[in-house]
Amino acid sequence: MENKTTDGSDESLFTEQYLGKLGELTLKGGNKKIFEKQLVNNTRLALETVDAHVMLRNGRLYVNETKESSPAVEYVLDHLIGITGWAKVRTVEKNIDAIRDAITDMAKQARDEGYSSFKVEARREDKSFPLNSYEICVEAAGDASDGGILRVDVHKPDVVFNVEVRDSVYVYSSQRKTCRGLPVGVSGKGLLLLSGGLDSPVAGYRMMRRGMKVECVYFHSYPYTSMEAQKKVEDLAKILADYGVDTHLNIISMTEVQMQIKKKSPEAFATIMLRLCMMKAANLLAKRLHADSIITGESLGQVASQTVENLAVTESFAERPLFRPLIGMDKEEICDIANEIGTYETSILPYEDCCVLFSPKHPVLRADLEEARKIYEGMEVDAMIEKAFNERQIVRFSLRDTVAEKWGKKSD
Repeated sequence: MENKTTDGSDESLFTEQYLGKLGELTLKGGNKKIFEKQLVNNTRLALETVDAHVMLRNGRLYVNETKESSPAVEYVLDHLIGITGWAKVRTVEKNIDAIRDAITDMAKQARDEGYSSFKVEARREDKSFPLNSYEICVEAAGDASDGGILRVDVHKPDVVFNVEVRDSVYVYSSQRKTCRGLPVGVSGKGLLLLSGGLDSPVAGYRMMRRGMKVECVYFHSYPYTSMEAQKKVEDLAKILADYGVDTHLNIISMTEVQMQIKKKSPEAFATIMLRLCMMKAANLLAKRLHADSIITGESLGQVASQTVENLAVTESFAERPLFRPLIGMDKEEICDIANEIGTYETSILPYEDCCVLFSPKHPVLRADLEEARKIYEGMEVDAMIEKAFNERQIVRFSLRDTVAEKWGKKSD
């Protein structure tokens, strides 16, 4: 792949290097290069406003940068979907003495940090190197072990030192795990119904990990829902954008529609009718965005609107494939992922969305499709939905802008 600095500067100026390990995409066949190109493009775009040089070679993603750019690079790699992990590496000469010296130096640092045992793991991609993987491990560990710096423990070491013999030799210790999955952008585009709750941000993240680019839509009912509730959703969209490279949050007012539901719908059907109206608006937006699917955070049986029968009614109004990545998950599992990706604390802020605010005391649990369609048609809301769609607000968020705000120059 073409080596390219993001700012056109001399590659020799870069003094730090990171190595990212590719995961699932290495299993691809003839179309592997499409996945690899997307991963590189995503990384370059995210780091466009800082000094960094991104390339992919022989199953590894390499990021060279200046010391000042390290925090930005580490933030991007932590959020980069498509790699299983990353590490800051030392590049040493391709001989066993240089490798041994690097391991010994790292062992001294580990000892100073309180570690007492280690092991070496080696991978020899360059078969012309005179030692095999096992021999590299033995020889590399010699000085650190014989000199009493750390003791060798191949079963439960305090620290693992890795050696990769490729075009160069890369040596590193700590490896940080990351999002895995497929690079965002290789699996089409989905429209996420993003509320302020715990579920929908996790649903969007899970689809991003399958390579889907995700755009967002938020339905509000101002002044019945507060601007704080909208700000909360904007903050969630910003967090998601850092994993999904970028996203647009489309904000659609459902106030007029909800007033019509209150007038025309039986109270027990109010939530179902609102879901149907949202799906109608989502259809319009998905068509405008050329989205291939619609994504929701629904989980089977979690609330009254998510029984099998009610889910079937909602899905009948979708004009695109409807994905529910959380359908078989319980709340604890969802909360664990929300904590992992950083949306939990924002999601639990006490600002109610329009679904919660207008929930009936005794909602219908097993709606009949024909009855639901008849009630919907009687409400005469299609023109209201189209008007709300045409008056929507759009806010853009991107990982590039997050990096620029913290460590680089802001994008235009």
